[in-house]
Amino acid sequence: MSPLTHFDAQGQAHMVDVGAKASTHRVAVAEGRITMLPATLALIQTGAAKKGDVLGIARIAGIQAAKKTSDLIPLCHPVALTRVAVEFDMELETHSVLCRATAECTGQTGVEMEALSAVSVALLTIYDMCKAVDRHMVMDGVRLVKKQGGKSGAYPSK
Repeated sequence: MSPLTHFDAQGQAHMVDVGAKASTHRVAVAEGRITMLPATLALIQTGAAKKGDVLGIARIAGIQAAKKTSDLIPLCHPVALTRVAVEFDMELETHSVLCRATAECTGQTGVEMEALSAVSVALLTIYDMCKAVDRHMVMDGVRLVKKQGGKSGAYPSK
């Protein structure tokens, strides 16, 4: 038996059966960062980017991505999200924007992929909206920060 849950006993990919799992309140928080030229960060900060409110559009894109995760990741279950929040912190000293996404549901499977998808697409949206002035932007550090709920318990474990 593989420790990877998306493979059956014969090694074939399959969607995990969560039918017998209890519905619990589940929360996942993910984060990632995009680093850019100081002038690019200034455009975002002042709202002077040609395409408009960069962080406002990136927030909506992140929320949409969380809602569409099962369409993007082949073996993810559709999840009835009860909350998605996408927040940004401008980090002037590193010329970067930190994105943090929280996804929540009450259900039989977790929302880690939804939170990670939200961060990834929000960062890609920032890149898209600013690429005309800065093609050297770097997205990195996309990771799960925290999860609660479900059989496997909290991450990081306490």
